[in-house]
Amino acid sequence: MHGARSPRPSIPSAITLMLMTTEERLAQLPPKLQSVVKTLGSAPKVIKTEMLLEFAKKMPPLPEGMQGKLEQVHECTTPFFVHAELENNQVHLFFDAPKEAPTVRAFAGLLAEGLEGETPEAVLGVPEDFYTLAKLEEIITPLRLRGLQAVLARIKRQVREAQG
Repeated sequence: MHGARSPRPSIPSAITLMLMTTEERLAQLPPKLQSVVKTLGSAPKVIKTEMLLEFAKKMPPLPEGMQGKLEQVHECTTPFFVHAELENNQVHLFFDAPKEAPTVRAFAGLLAEGLEGETPEAVLGVPEDFYTLAKLEEIITPLRLRGLQAVLARIKRQVREAQG
C-alpha cells in the first residue's frame, strides 16, 4: 500500500448553497430571522424599502458604557460599530451608527430583530448571504450588501471569541 488516501473533499459550501432550495436555505436561519427574511423576500420593492426604514427606527439604543466595547466595521461606507456578547448561552447585540444613515441602521435593526437572544450556534449557522433570501439586492447596492456581510462576519467572529 502506498499510504492511506485522504477522503475526497466534500462539495464546496458555495456549490452546496446553490443546489439547496429556498426552503432548505430558510431552514438554516433562526426562527426570528427566518420570519424577517420571508416577509422581506415576499414584499414588493416599494414595501421592502418602507420595511427597511422601519428596521432603521428599531435599531436598539446603545446602553451606557458600551461605547468602548464596540468594533468598527470598516467595510461599511458609513461609520458603523458592532459588539456581540454572550450571556447564559444567548447572543446580545449592540450597534452604533449615525442617525442620518438609514441603510446601516436598517441592517442593525434587522440583525437585532432576527438574532438577539439566539444561541451562539444559531448565529454562527447563518449563511453570509442570507440577505439574498430577502431579495435585498433588489433595493440595496452590492457595496452596501458587502457591508452587511461584513457586519454579520464581525458578529460571528465576536461570538466565537466569546465562546472561548
